Amino acid sequence: MAKILVVDDEHSICESLEMFLSEKGHTVHAAGSASEALSSCSRLKPDVVILDIRLPDRSGMEVLEILNTTPTPPKIIMITAFHDMETTIQAMKTGAYDYIHKPLDADEIESAVDRALNVLKEDREAVIQDVPEESCHSDEIIGKCSWMREIFKTIGILCRSRTTALIQGETGTGKELIARVIHRNSPFSAEPMVTLDCSSIVETLIESELFGHEKGAFTGAVASKPGRIEMAGEGTLFLDEIGELPLNMQSKFLGFLERREYTAVGGRRVLHSRCRIIAATNRDLADMVRRGEFRKDLYYRLKVITIQIPSLRERASDIPPLAEHFLKKANRELGTAVCRFQDGVMERLQQHPWTGNVRELENLVTAAVIRSRGKVVLLDEVETLLFGSQSMSGEESSSLSLSHAEREQISKVLSLVRWNKSRAAQLLGITLPTLRSKIKEYGITPSSVTLP
Repeated sequence: MAKILVVDDEHSICESLEMFLSEKGHTVHAAGSASEALSSCSRLKPDVVILDIRLPDRSGMEVLEILNTTPTPPKIIMITAFHDMETTIQAMKTGAYDYIHKPLDADEIESAVDRALNVLKEDREAVIQDVPEESCHSDEIIGKCSWMREIFKTIGILCRSRTTALIQGETGTGKELIARVIHRNSPFSAEPMVTLDCSSIVETLIESELFGHEKGAFTGAVASKPGRIEMAGEGTLFLDEIGELPLNMQSKFLGFLERREYTAVGGRRVLHSRCRIIAATNRDLADMVRRGEFRKDLYYRLKVITIQIPSLRERASDIPPLAEHFLKKANRELGTAVCRFQDGVMERLQQHPWTGNVRELENLVTAAVIRSRGKVVLLDEVETLLFGSQSMSGEESSSLSLSHAEREQISKVLSLVRWNKSRAAQLLGITLPTLRSKIKEYGITPSSVTLP
């Protein structure tokens, strides 16, 4: 079975664990001090070390740090009679596989050892199968199904001109990503791409955000400010959630599209713009037009070329390459080294309904990488993450899964960059104001740690 080293200065504990684990078929050795443990590890090369934190000559934490620097470190299960939070956090941060409190429970020990050996087995196989990582662009669209191939062709057509485009699809399908790829491959890619989320701006400020305003135009306008159209220059203006644009603003924006000229709020000078407009929505604009909630003339102005993105459940064959892509992305951004998925994970991912679409898949893969205690994403870990979302239905389950994974990802990245918020926002692909909002929303503080 496996070689296990038990390190504890209490002889009775060593004897009990040696007897119990030997009956399970393992080869068990014991050590009563840190120096003896390090010597035994060097000689025996154990698979698992059960290590007490309080030892007579050195701290078990020091032993943990030393063992984790060896070429092939064992999986280390820390044990202690002291139930303090700080020690638990420090042990897990330092690389302990698990942390168990005394008095020891036989079933808990057996379960921890079995899980550690399972991770160790997958890690060793991963080392054998490991291949050099391919470089991947952060704005790469992953997809091989016929639907996605047609989308790639349409993107190619759009890249040749400044044609207005409408991107439709469920939340989380990657509408902004497609807009960025169109801009990046256009002849004016050196120009800015500016984004405005129509659902995030209060109705009274949306005109100012689009067209800009002059000093004194309204209460609080202490200085002139350019709008998103002016900021886009000759590049691209991406209007996300265009279906949320108020009706009165739909009329004004239509006027801009028809004449390509506008006036800042409180201004008199007529301004002109050649920026390309790409709009996106997760709503059925045609149905909104029928209900009188969206202007018919604006709808036809926007849908010069339409891209309809399929939901992830409609292209389940793309889930494996997407998951692999997100695994590499998580490793690159988080500084981790999880190199593959355990057998059976892909099949399980393809069975999930993915109400949050590609974004939900990315968040799940990122959460699995953060929680991983080895080089492989285990099926059990994926099942645990999916179970939380399947215990509820629809938008509620998607929201919980996404927010949980998002909080873990933000906490991890902030910790990695030592709370440099600008750097963290860059790694996370969000703006600094959005990051500050998320930190406040999730109650993340420098002392709060997300453990695997």
